[in-house]
Amino acid sequence: MSSRLAVWQQLAESCGLSTVQQGVQQVWRLLLLCLVCRLCFRLGVASTVKHVVSALAGMYGLFLFFELHVLWMLLLSALCYFILLLCRHSSSRGIFLSAVILIYLLIGELHLIDMVTWHKIRGSQMVVAMKAISLAFDLDRGVVGPLPSPAEFLGYALFVGTVVFGPWISFSSYKNAVEGTKLSWLWLYTSSLSLLKSQACLLVSTCMAPYLFPLFIPIHGNSVTQNLDDSFDNVFKNAMKLGTFPAILVTYTASALLHGLSFHLGAVLLSLGFITYVEHVLRRKLATTFSACILSRPCASDCSHQHKKEYWVLLLNVVFSVLVIFHLTYLGSMFDPGLDEQEAEEGYAASHTIQRWSELNWASHWVVFASWVFYRLI
Repeated sequence: MSSRLAVWQQLAESCGLSTVQQGVQQVWRLLLLCLVCRLCFRLGVASTVKHVVSALAGMYGLFLFFELHVLWMLLLSALCYFILLLCRHSSSRGIFLSAVILIYLLIGELHLIDMVTWHKIRGSQMVVAMKAISLAFDLDRGVVGPLPSPAEFLGYALFVGTVVFGPWISFSSYKNAVEGTKLSWLWLYTSSLSLLKSQACLLVSTCMAPYLFPLFIPIHGNSVTQNLDDSFDNVFKNAMKLGTFPAILVTYTASALLHGLSFHLGAVLLSLGFITYVEHVLRRKLATTFSACILSRPCASDCSHQHKKEYWVLLLNVVFSVLVIFHLTYLGSMFDPGLDEQEAEEGYAASHTIQRWSELNWASHWVVFASWVFYRLI
C-alpha cells in the first residue's frame, strides 16, 4: 500500500502540478478576455459596439496563441463575408461558400503555409470556417433573416469564447451570448465549477488515464473540432436528397476536407462514416424485423414498437454499444502519442495509418464488412 501511495505521490508531483499549471497558464488570459466581453455585453451599449468588442477580443485571443499567424484567420473571415455579400441574393450560399473555403484551405496548406504552422492554426481555422458555412446554410433556409453586418459577422466568427479552442456555436447562440445573462453568484458558481471540471478532465486524461485504463483512446489536441458537430448537420440535410448513404459519405468527406490534406484524419473520418451507415441500417432493419426499440437513437415513449424493455432488447443495445467502443478504440489508435514531437507537428504519414491498422489486422473494417453482409442477408 505504501509503495502505491508513493507512486501516486510521485505522479502528482511530476505530472499533476505541471499539468494544472500549464492548463491555467494557457487559459487565464482567455478567461479574462471572456469576462471583459461579458461585462461589456451587460453595459447596455449599442449592439454594434458589442460585436466590435467581441471581434477585437477574439483577435487578441488568437494573437496570444498564434501571434502573427492570426492574419490567416482574419483573411479567412474577410473572404467568407465577401462571398456572402456577393451571393446575398442566391439560395445556394451554403454550397458555394463551402467550396470556396475548401479551395482556400487546400491552397493554404499546399502552397502558402508550412506544415508545422498549418497544424497549429488548423483548429481555429476550422472553427471560423464551420461558423461561416453554418451561417450561410441558415441564410439559405431563412433561419437567419438578412445578412449580418460586418461587425456582427466578425463578432460571431471571432467570438473569443470559441475561436481558439472551439467548439462551434450557431449564430443564434452567439446572439444569446451577446444579450448576456445577468451576472450573479449562481453564474459565478457555475462558471467556476465548469473550470474545475475542465481542469480535472485535463489532469485525468494526461496523468491518470494511462494507469487506470488498459485501453487508452487518445484524442488529437490541435484539432479541436474532430467530432462532427451540429454545423455539419446542414451539409447532411442538403445531401439527403441523394439518399442516406451518399448523404453520410458527403458529410464525412466534407469534414475530412475541412481538416486539410491529412491522410490519417481522412481515413479515420471516412471509416467512421462507413461505420455510422452500417450501424444505422442494421439497427433499423433489426428494429423493423423484431419490432423492438434498437434503433441508433432512443425511441420516443409512444413509438409503435412492441418490444421496448425486454431483456433481449437491452442486451442487443448493450452489444451495439460495445461495438461502438471497439470501433472508437480502433480508430483512436491512429493518434499515436509515441511519435516524436517533430512527426506529431508535421502530421501522421499515410504509412503510419496503414501500418497501425495492419498490426490490428484491420479488425474494425472486417467487423463492419461482416455487419453489412449480415444486414444484406436478413
